Amino acid sequence: MKKVQEYVVKGKAIFIGLEDSKKTWKVCVRSEGMIVQEVSMPAKYENLRNYLRLRYPSCKIKLMYEAGFGGFWLHDRLEEDGVDCIVTPPNKVTEEKANKVKTDRVDARRLSKNLENNDYKSCHVPDQELREDRQISRTLVQIQKDIIRTKNRIRKFLDFHGLNELVGEFRWGALNHKNLRELRLGESLRFSLNVHLDELDQLLSYRKQLKKQLMNLTKKERYCETYRYFESSPGIGWLTAIRLVLEWGEDLSRFQTGRQFSSFVGITPSEYSSGKFVRKGHITRQSHEFVRSWLIQCSWVSIKKDPVLLKKFQDVWRNTGSKKKAIVAVARKLSVRLWHLATYKETYETGLLEEQRVAA
Repeated sequence: MKKVQEYVVKGKAIFIGLEDSKKTWKVCVRSEGMIVQEVSMPAKYENLRNYLRLRYPSCKIKLMYEAGFGGFWLHDRLEEDGVDCIVTPPNKVTEEKANKVKTDRVDARRLSKNLENNDYKSCHVPDQELREDRQISRTLVQIQKDIIRTKNRIRKFLDFHGLNELVGEFRWGALNHKNLRELRLGESLRFSLNVHLDELDQLLSYRKQLKKQLMNLTKKERYCETYRYFESSPGIGWLTAIRLVLEWGEDLSRFQTGRQFSSFVGITPSEYSSGKFVRKGHITRQSHEFVRSWLIQCSWVSIKKDPVLLKKFQDVWRNTGSKKKAIVAVARKLSVRLWHLATYKETYETGLLEEQRVAA
């Protein structure tokens, strides 16, 4: 069988679909419109590299896998070894409408077929430096969730043991935090509460350190210019500005239009239309949810500072009767303006319409 395979693909282009998981990789190899081989191997890069070198030494190899689970490290390793590697968004992989079977083997087949037919969309793969710097911001997201979780545990602790009367109206200030340390409790309750308070103190310390690291990144040469453009926007402070730079990259010229960029962020409306019927639904929610939440929070502040964004909010609110839809529309407009600033190297001008910008 090996000799037949080598004869069929020798010196030709092969297209490989790889479905990755924690323990195993499913691989489907295609060439000239047919499946050459399907294999399963342990999820270790050495196994994949040896397989490609031994089985297809004289072939032009092109491989595709879905983004998400394994990040981009596999892409980097394959590119270093001379393999043309494509990373595709999972939600952009085309498949048959009637297909009701989903397995790793079927997914690998579909990826290889789409790759051979050139029916795919590829991800932008950020370089290793950006991915490592971006992890600071994403770790901050995780720490913030842990802080909220720990605070909720303390609140429930106080409720469960009837300590609200002793605490009074509680807010998470330094004084209230100190008062919790000084509550007169039994030995067991004091020990349990101290565990939660110590955990909270540690998390708050981590958050402070992470913000300090992000502040240092604002001065990094590759980020500082785009950071300056983002920070000039109304409603966007230094922290959100650098986090957006790290999530999107400092060069947004890979998006040809603002519409493409807002679609990438995931704040364009979904559409289900057929014939004369046009139905528009909720936003597509592509990309990361926390990035959209940052934009929404910044939009509430920006409408107080920029009359153009405020008018957008009022128009949509008047037409739909929904403040939620109105602020999402503002966030979409703000994201397009951020793309424009980074692409055309401009600082934000409050009250400037798009028509005025184009005319200028």
